[in-house]
Amino acid sequence: MHKAGFVNIVGNPNVGKSTLMNQLVGERISIATFKAQTTRHRIMGIVNTDDAQIVFSDTPGVLKPNYKLQESMLAFSESALTDADILLYVTDVVENPEKNIEFLEKVQKMSIPVILLINKIDQSDQKTLGTLVTKWHSLLPNAEILPLSAKNKFGVDILLKRIKELLPDSPPYFDKEQLTDKPARFFVSEIIREKILLYYDKEIPYSVEVAVQSFKEDDRHINIHAVIYVERDSQKGIIIGHQGVALKKLGSEARKSLERFFDKKIYLELFVKVDKDWRSSKRELDNFGYNPE
Repeated sequence: MHKAGFVNIVGNPNVGKSTLMNQLVGERISIATFKAQTTRHRIMGIVNTDDAQIVFSDTPGVLKPNYKLQESMLAFSESALTDADILLYVTDVVENPEKNIEFLEKVQKMSIPVILLINKIDQSDQKTLGTLVTKWHSLLPNAEILPLSAKNKFGVDILLKRIKELLPDSPPYFDKEQLTDKPARFFVSEIIREKILLYYDKEIPYSVEVAVQSFKEDDRHINIHAVIYVERDSQKGIIIGHQGVALKKLGSEARKSLERFFDKKIYLELFVKVDKDWRSSKRELDNFGYNPE
């Protein structure tokens, strides 16, 4: 008998959802950095075995939105509550269990299996962990609770085994060779955006969007032209840097990661343009793929 199902990962920002997703799938599908609000889209990663297909979805961290981009991010997270066979609710050893209680109340009402994952246990002790387990059991009495460390891959194999046990009997939903539902251009944008998150400070990473204008591939090479959109001229200057040094470093680091990801020689050209207040424009957000429908 073959099993298949959708396993959606939700939780607050910066608790390690993307790191967990990458460990579960075995590939770098989601951006995983030390900064909050890293994931902006709902990203699917597919694990295939002979007798099962697990379709994971990573989602943006749950937050109270301050502008339209964050409204779209929250919509991606809330949509994950409506189409899951199994829900993974990720927390960690330092966050307040009652943070974003409105979202948690929606999880409490779910009838599907919920696994509460307390991540980063390598940063805690047994007493603190025991207190957290008790608190979470009172908030989500029907959930299974599993402590783990996604970064160190502790508990991940146990989690995968339990997920497989809970999956419904079903034929596969996707081709068995498929790893994700996202096109190659999406991962180009995400890898470039990851480098911006790593190399630029303050508001810059959160004011940036990346769009791939051209992606031309042959057997050995990929030629990519991408535009980095910012909201203000001053941000454009920071991205480019004095005599273009910052942009050159960004392009070099992104190219190296892209070559590892695609296992091909990459030719990457980056341009920077100003698109005022794109984060608050529904039309621009739709163009950038932030429509959760």
